[in-house]
Amino acid sequence: MNKLSRSILDCSKKVSVTSCRQFVALLAAIAFCWGFQPEVALAQTQTISPPAASSIQPYLDRVINELTEFRLENGLKFIVLERHQAPVVSFLTYADVGGVDEPDGKTGVAHFLEHLAFKGTTRIGTEDYKAEKPLLERLEQLDTQIKAAKADGKKDEVARLEAEFKQVESQAGKLVKQNEMGRIVEQAGGVGLNATTSTEATRYFYSFPANKLELWMSLESERFLEPVIRREFYKEKDVILEERRMRVDNSPIGTMLEKFIDAAYKVHPYRRPVIGYDKDIRNLTPADVQKFFDAYYVPGNLAIAIVGDVNPAQVKKLAETYFGRYQAKAKVTQKIPVEPQQKQTREVTLELPAQPLYLEGYHRPSVTHPDNVVYEIIGSLLSDGRTSRLYKSLVEKQRLALNAQGFSGFPGDKYSNLMLFYALTAPGHTLDELAIALREQIEKLKTEPVAAVELERVKTQARGDLLRSLASNTGMAQQLLEYEVKTGSWRNLFKELDRIAAVTPGDIQRVAKVTFTPENRTIGKLLSKQG
Repeated sequence: MNKLSRSILDCSKKVSVTSCRQFVALLAAIAFCWGFQPEVALAQTQTISPPAASSIQPYLDRVINELTEFRLENGLKFIVLERHQAPVVSFLTYADVGGVDEPDGKTGVAHFLEHLAFKGTTRIGTEDYKAEKPLLERLEQLDTQIKAAKADGKKDEVARLEAEFKQVESQAGKLVKQNEMGRIVEQAGGVGLNATTSTEATRYFYSFPANKLELWMSLESERFLEPVIRREFYKEKDVILEERRMRVDNSPIGTMLEKFIDAAYKVHPYRRPVIGYDKDIRNLTPADVQKFFDAYYVPGNLAIAIVGDVNPAQVKKLAETYFGRYQAKAKVTQKIPVEPQQKQTREVTLELPAQPLYLEGYHRPSVTHPDNVVYEIIGSLLSDGRTSRLYKSLVEKQRLALNAQGFSGFPGDKYSNLMLFYALTAPGHTLDELAIALREQIEKLKTEPVAAVELERVKTQARGDLLRSLASNTGMAQQLLEYEVKTGSWRNLFKELDRIAAVTPGDIQRVAKVTFTPENRTIGKLLSKQG
């Protein structure tokens, strides 16, 4: 379970139901709009209890010994971990592409593509693709003509074209086998069929009984071999626009987050929401999505983790048969602009009908930086649970906040990102009071060495969090691929424990002094609009 999930579960019983819901809404907005996906139970499959502290090394040695990796000739990477305690297997396909890779004016295309990846192929999801294909092509032509007629102010022409569009869309809809992939998975005993899109990755996952390995190979390879991007494209666009309205445009918290991150970043694409801007979503076409798919869903940009009751030799043989069908293509190298160093405090203030909310963010380096684990420890010291400094000081002692949290890696961690803090005001208190109290706790990290007992408690908590994330097959698959793709090797996942143990009070002071400066600070204030 990650920090967002824990924050939801930790919503204090002392807090009113309304305030708790607003805090959960904040976390949900972060998760949805910016690509953070709480590690909920994606699949109720095999779960292995984390080892006790004294037995960690043998556990890690066993994991490493039972892990196999190979790369197909076309460049697609596989990581296979044997876990034979139960006859189940979890699968995760990781596309190294997300919101940061989208062209200007095409925001939301990565997320749109994720939705369309569930619509099927030329063989799955259709009654008759030969009959369906010309209808889908005609819909795309009509959409282009409607936009042109609207631009020219030809109302009668628009009405005629829209009527034909509805008629053709209805005809095409009759040829669709709704959610056929989901039904196939469910009927074969599969669970957890889902996907997520973040700022820097798109992940597709589900779990099967162990004897359905070849079925997964067939379904997943087919999915990205011959996807039908046009199928229900316009219906799905409406769904995504409604998601944006609900989570951003009609949500004070969602609106605040979008304005805040836009203030914190000036050139890096982290400043754009993963769901995309309304105008961009409306203007996306099937051709835009197809072009994005062709560029980024190439074998060298995909990695797959398979964890559970499998035989690595059989996995490799089947992978060569099914995924070996993919044509090798050059991996796209996207030049992501580097965010210049922030040189003065930035602030954004909104007045909306909502519970007052305070945000404060500081730029920090990427996940591959040597101090990454120090930032994680700082986040834990300040924010992890009711023993954390922010909770004990701002919520329990001073009663300034209904809740106060923070975490590293917003809105992603592949590139230089933010350490973000957020708090809801308690009745009778102001955002300025919250800001002062928050900074007092941050300043203490710079001026007072962390006590050995407190640091050891946080380290133990951090080690436990890491090990718990590896307890399920799905969690292990996700973590292996995150480290493989973002840091260059899955082995860095296991080195994280040593890095946690090596953090000193001096490291915390050093990093805090460099990071928590007024020049590096971005502030967000959501004020309650009266009347």
